[in-house]
Amino acid sequence: MTTLLLPLLAVALGLAALVWSADRFVDGAAASARLLGVPALLVGMVVVGFGTSAPELTVSALSAWQGNPAIALGNAWGSNICNIALILGLTAAVAPVAVRREALLFDLPALVAVTAASWWLVRDGGVSRANAWILLGLFAAWLAGSCLVAMRTRPSAAAADAEAPGGGLSGRMAAFWTLAGLALLVLSSRALVWGAVELAQALGVSDLVIGLTVVAVGTSLPELASSVAAARKGEDDLAVGNIIGSNLFNTLAVVGVAGAIRAMPDCDPAIAGRDIPAAFALSAALLLLGLPRWRGRGARDGRLGRPVGWLLLAAYAAYLADLVLDAAR
Repeated sequence: MTTLLLPLLAVALGLAALVWSADRFVDGAAASARLLGVPALLVGMVVVGFGTSAPELTVSALSAWQGNPAIALGNAWGSNICNIALILGLTAAVAPVAVRREALLFDLPALVAVTAASWWLVRDGGVSRANAWILLGLFAAWLAGSCLVAMRTRPSAAAADAEAPGGGLSGRMAAFWTLAGLALLVLSSRALVWGAVELAQALGVSDLVIGLTVVAVGTSLPELASSVAAARKGEDDLAVGNIIGSNLFNTLAVVGVAGAIRAMPDCDPAIAGRDIPAAFALSAALLLLGLPRWRGRGARDGRLGRPVGWLLLAAYAAYLADLVLDAAR
């Protein structure tokens, strides 16, 4: 029992720091978007989405370096499943989330496409270095396209709402809370994941299941805290952009970097047969559920209401149940 005390303490303190830092980070990111005249959706995808994916990148890179592909890939794909089904589900259940037209026309279709492409690349059960560099090339192309689209739709600074969350921050304080909040998000999530993995290993859980559940959920906690905080503050672009950007980052950059560090030819076939298809199905469902036609004629933006949130949560529960049944066989 004494040996589990430190992991339990790391989980408790990590979660408390995570919640506090997420609130500061969303304020800083939202204020930075307004002060710089950059669309909040782009800030959500690049700063929030990629920044809060730093734990996934660290864990997967280290796992690949140490020759543990099950945790490396399980972390990346498990995080994608968790981001949509659990995190976006919880976010929509707390408060309905708008899905902007730009995300429906470009970013969500891109997520569906790259998920399908990565599924095809790893269909033989592994990730070669050549496949890894293809994924990194796709990541660079998507990031360049996002920047071009965002700059064409760049809002004027005069349109910023000073009364909105983070609107009262100066440029220096906005930058400080964005960077400090992000740093604390990563550090607190690492402490939480370390404690959770120690507890899971003490129970004799397999590496793949650890990667898909404990590590995936743990490294996705920054996305959870940031998305829920953004939704409660009415920053829908940050909440949705966070999930889209994080999943694209996981699919292309996290898997790509891990595979570039060390080829992973002998992976559990369940990754290509169960986990990537689950991530693809959830990405496609998110695109369909977010289409504006569900809101009536003339609507330009989509909306994820509370029923959709509960539906996504049910899908995540079903996925976990399937993992448990597979592990029991």
